[in-house]
Amino acid sequence: MSDEDLSKDQFFRELGVIAERMIAAHGKDFAMGALVLAARWIAEGKSFADHRSNGAPT
Repeated sequence: MSDEDLSKDQFFRELGVIAERMIAAHGKDFAMGALVLAARWIAEGKSFADHRSNGAPT
């Protein structure tokens, strides 16, 4: 595996851990919604840092 492949695998593992934590705390619907929202922000070029102040999107 290349360094890039190893890096991507690590990110997928981290994402899996985060998803499992969200499911355990708030259920599958929340986890899926949060991941879709994150994908939407990425697609729209929005900054995640802009949404940290109150923990909710604006």
